Amino acid sequence: MIEKRSFESLGHADHGWLNARHHFSFAEYYDPARMGWGAIRVWNDDEIAGGSGFPPHPHRDMEIITYVRTGAITHQDSMGNQGRTGAGDVQVMSAGTGVRHAEYNLETEKATLFQIWIEPTRKGGSPSWGAKPFPKGDRSGQFVTLASGFAEDAGALPIRADARLLAATLQAGETITHVVGAGRHAYLVPATGAVEIAGVRYGARDGIAIGGGETVAITAIEDAELVLVDSE
Repeated sequence: MIEKRSFESLGHADHGWLNARHHFSFAEYYDPARMGWGAIRVWNDDEIAGGSGFPPHPHRDMEIITYVRTGAITHQDSMGNQGRTGAGDVQVMSAGTGVRHAEYNLETEKATLFQIWIEPTRKGGSPSWGAKPFPKGDRSGQFVTLASGFAEDAGALPIRADARLLAATLQAGETITHVVGAGRHAYLVPATGAVEIAGVRYGARDGIAIGGGETVAITAIEDAELVLVDSE
């Protein structure tokens, strides 16, 4: 199955400094039909005003991935880590037994990002954080794995989940294919542009839930930047 979740249908919360859309139930947004997709529990589409951000707050037993679309975000945590992640790049945090962190937009321009939470394969363990630049040129016309719970993905940021975060950039008219294994779940969002799958058009920031056993051919109608999570 392939299900379209249009940007307009997503949960919405505008806090002034934060304008957020929720692909799955989160905070005050609740939809029993959108509680998650496989091990994916959160996919938030956040716009964070310059000079603002999330103050220190706790997490545990969750893999938290931040994919920065525009601008930059600066991370601080109770482990002593600090780092700035810019557009197109990724940071990951394994909350493990517990961690406090803050995410600030220290720039003057608005930052936009996807915040993705995935359930870990095992609870507990020491918390960790990491970040890495991923040149967009490397993913032209193909999916590149940016974060992964699989040892064979040596160039990706490690997460403690049976999942991969992939990204690709397509020029209008280009097509790429992704195979979703039996029993797995994929969730695809065009960060920019528009694509077509099986005759259906998906615009920027629409969600596309793809069931196990599907082979999807994704054709760019406009130049597009794609972000996809494939999980158990």
